[in-house]
Amino acid sequence: MNSLPGASRPKVALITGPTASGKSALALALAERHDGVVINADSAQVYRDLRVVSARPSIAEEARAPHRLFGHVDGANADYSAPRWAAEAAAEIDAAHAAGKLPILVGGTGLYLRTLLDGIAPIPPIDPDVRAEVRALPAARNHAQLSLLDPGMAAALNPADTTRVARALEVVRSTGRSIAEWRAATTGGIGERIDVAAMVLLPDRAWLHARIDARFEMIAREGLAEVAALLARSGISPDAPVRRAIGVAEIARLLAGEIDAATAATLGATATRQYAKRQYTWFRNQPPTNWIQSHETETSTRIDQFATLLQA
Repeated sequence: MNSLPGASRPKVALITGPTASGKSALALALAERHDGVVINADSAQVYRDLRVVSARPSIAEEARAPHRLFGHVDGANADYSAPRWAAEAAAEIDAAHAAGKLPILVGGTGLYLRTLLDGIAPIPPIDPDVRAEVRALPAARNHAQLSLLDPGMAAALNPADTTRVARALEVVRSTGRSIAEWRAATTGGIGERIDVAAMVLLPDRAWLHARIDARFEMIAREGLAEVAALLARSGISPDAPVRRAIGVAEIARLLAGEIDAATAATLGATATRQYAKRQYTWFRNQPPTNWIQSHETETSTRIDQFATLLQA
């Protein structure tokens, strides 16, 4: 991700890392101390249907500092994408700078951040018939087809990763080119016109797991009405992104009487730990070397670390 420093470029703070690592608390504290605008970079927190399940900032927290791109997308919108988010985030960053405020990107969706900073692949629109056919097939079938048409991508992807396998297959079938080739020709991105002060939160895994367990015990109690309302809505496919958010399926089973609250919390926490493990590995190895990694767990200490970044 392009984030080369430059004193003449406007500053953007960036806080990322695995789920439950304390990103939101740090972003809010940073916004209060440095007159900032908090801009969401989490793919689940864009949906207005999922404040509790996605651990979106509370109404009281949002009132303490300006928050942007949180809960602004209706769950029925199945076409919300990383490029659309990146365009919206770039506009919010520019608006914050114009107002003399510090933009603070916060979230753990690496695809969002890569798209914003590095740009997007100029992939043409996918043939609707191809998309419908691919999305109707199970992941194993799609991966088998991908192995024939684009063996390089098939080898790089987890066969059980339904979304990425389907995307790679629909691209090669619709365009005749591998998604990897398209990605090599990315365009746009704002990384070269801003000065990114980035911190990756990588706390001790035991500390992180304890927070995940506590969070899901709360979600299993307080997210019932939220998920019930989501499930009651018509026109939202079971495969829609909002329905695939971690916690929705577990609470849906609880509401259906298939499992009890304790089991729902355990299943949700387990799924979240697995997701956090993938995030942890990615954020430890993939971001630019000038993105500072913090193993601290106290927000006050992290704020002090960030002060040094902002002065650089």
